[in-house]
Amino acid sequence: MAGETALEANWLDELGALLGDRLSTSQALREQHGRDESYHPAHAPDAVVFATSTEEVAEIVRICARHRKPVIPFGTGTSLEGHVAALSGGVSLDLSRMNEVLEVNAEDLDCKVQAGVTRKQLNDYIRDTGLFFPIDPGADASLGGMAATGASGTNAVRYGTMRENVLGLTVVMADGSVVHTGGRARKSSAGYDLTRLMVGSEGTLGVITEVRLRLHGIPEAVSSAVCAFPTLEGAVDTAMMVIQSGIPVARMELLDEVQMDAVNRNSKLDYPVQPTIFFEFHGTEASAREQAEMTGEIARDNGGTDFRWATRPEERGKLWQARHDAFYAAIGLRPGAKGWPTDVCVPISRLAECVLETKRDIEETGLLAPIVGHVGDGNFHLVFVVDPDDKAEMEKAAALNDRLVERALRMEGTCTGEHGIGYGKMHLLEQEHGDLLPAMAAIKRALDPLNIMNPGKIVRVDAN
Repeated sequence: MAGETALEANWLDELGALLGDRLSTSQALREQHGRDESYHPAHAPDAVVFATSTEEVAEIVRICARHRKPVIPFGTGTSLEGHVAALSGGVSLDLSRMNEVLEVNAEDLDCKVQAGVTRKQLNDYIRDTGLFFPIDPGADASLGGMAATGASGTNAVRYGTMRENVLGLTVVMADGSVVHTGGRARKSSAGYDLTRLMVGSEGTLGVITEVRLRLHGIPEAVSSAVCAFPTLEGAVDTAMMVIQSGIPVARMELLDEVQMDAVNRNSKLDYPVQPTIFFEFHGTEASAREQAEMTGEIARDNGGTDFRWATRPEERGKLWQARHDAFYAAIGLRPGAKGWPTDVCVPISRLAECVLETKRDIEETGLLAPIVGHVGDGNFHLVFVVDPDDKAEMEKAAALNDRLVERALRMEGTCTGEHGIGYGKMHLLEQEHGDLLPAMAAIKRALDPLNIMNPGKIVRVDAN
């Protein structure tokens, strides 16, 4: 290849000898692997490689370590803070062909999958066992990517996030060695919790190649309901009171009137264009009915309408698919624009204050920024629908985003409930955990001394 030194060509030759046509330097493929679903500019890798086994991933990493070339793990590319951008070139390590379900232990409610298995693929595979995997970010993300980013979703209020549902991992470390963390036991006090260290590490400490997951029984009864409110305050107060009352609601998703308009248009629905909560109740027939009745009373006390039910599987599927498509629906409000998604999470007692202050801020700024959130755990999102070429508009959005995070931190919250840091929120992580960054950097240097694992994300370090 013209312009490359012999050394640069050599690392590609080594990878080519290992992978054959599963190594590509195609410009289109490289650009595709250098961008995620957000507004962040693409940073293409030098090459894209497709691995099919943990052993192959280990050899790829060893080759890259010898030549000090960055390795950026890639699942489905649906992250939102620039996680997959190849800021320093190197290799995009695509794990999508590692898509086998390796074990299902129905009696113990656990399974093991390769990193490229997606959440929908897993649930289709285990449907006949009476079990399901509940973590559901909007996209059909890979489970390795979900572990790497500490993903969450609409079911988190009842079933937790990836941190609570990952039992163990197989990880290729920065020197090409392979480690196995955790296990099938439901609890352990055996040493440092390296599973939790790797969950949410965004590929900066190692490459997750296999994931052992906690499964859950499919509930006897499932019912979904939609409730509109005349005010955003009434909707948020309802969510807070439901949680504080101890009602074990499975899903409780807030959409402001701007997001509801977008969802109606995108998914051909006809719900009122008002602040709205999507609910779902799991349990026995009796317990699900009791949850719904108690929640309905709270909603009515806050001005909510009678529930509009979706009880048949196809109705529920359409409702929740509309919710999962909220990001794309928001962008559709302004054709040609890009989506700048952001999220914060606050203690549930501060949720109303944070959401209402943010809504006023959006209105005063004049930006198009629908609100949607997993309000059962205090997490909500904005999608700035922006023109990246409009410098003034981008500056407004950046300033509003900074104020959003400052507000959340003032209320003892966090700069991100589930999107992660990538490189898009590194400056905000400094605001939240500036005192911890030296410790994070020390961990990074210890496990990745050459700084080849997804460099430029979470913390800034120099190679030793």
